[in-house]
Amino acid sequence: MQNSHDFGTIFDIQHFSVSDGPGIRTTVFLKGCPLRCQWCHNPESYLPSSQVMFYAEKCKVCGACEEACPAGCHSISGGVHRFNRDACTGCSQCVQRCPTGALQQAGRTMSVDDVIAEVMEDTFFYEHSGGLTLSGGEPMFQPGFAISLAKAAKGNGLHVCLETSGFCKSEYLQQIFPYVDLFLYDYKLTGSEKHKAYTGVSQELILQNLLLLDAMGGQIVLRCPMIPGRNIDDEHIGGICRIAGQLNHLTAIHLEPYHNIGVSKRERLGISENSQMIEPPDRQVLQSIAEAIQTETGINTIIL
Repeated sequence: MQNSHDFGTIFDIQHFSVSDGPGIRTTVFLKGCPLRCQWCHNPESYLPSSQVMFYAEKCKVCGACEEACPAGCHSISGGVHRFNRDACTGCSQCVQRCPTGALQQAGRTMSVDDVIAEVMEDTFFYEHSGGLTLSGGEPMFQPGFAISLAKAAKGNGLHVCLETSGFCKSEYLQQIFPYVDLFLYDYKLTGSEKHKAYTGVSQELILQNLLLLDAMGGQIVLRCPMIPGRNIDDEHIGGICRIAGQLNHLTAIHLEPYHNIGVSKRERLGISENSQMIEPPDRQVLQSIAEAIQTETGINTIIL
């Protein structure tokens, strides 16, 4: 008998990933996230439901979407395509009718069995090193589905990574713990006020869950997004070193340079907030930071 945990909503399955854990991995991106990081490069993960992305540059203003949409979201007037997102239910009928790919669906419902079947198609690459990585969004925003995926992956002999912000109920992490080999744990900012200002949530629960996983013996990699004008400063570098010093099972620190792919995605989703461009960080500056952190902590620190 199937239950609600057998199905979930994902927005991508990325094959042959080499930056989401050790070896060659298949990364499954789950929709839904409680954070609103100003630099997020996956804004299509915010909502747990399916959404429609509009690529205006591909639109030929043919009117096929207007005819297809049962909610009347699309209108063509004077050679201009208008999309009323407030009325959109994500049914994707317009996506299916669009002849140019100007409308694309972000998010689809899949069963645990279907996801694992697709992941297992990459088994050849996992023979020596690799496996499944659950990412998002925040995978624990769909806790039952994420736990079921991790359990099924382990049942198929796969190495499992969980990429998480740590902003979720502690009991969810305790439940998924037996099925996760490595936690890729975000450490975004230092200081709760600053963390809330830039991500929308405070840091207390995140730090609490990080220390909980470490106390349970979980293998952890700190993943640190590096955002010019936001967190590339002495305060944050010192914060990374301090939290690293509190962890007994920290295996590596990864610095993740900001890139601006999320800006165009926001436009396609009709999101106006935080749509300004940020200049990507200088890699030489990040290299100096990585060396300083590694010298201070003794933990292997690399730039992704």
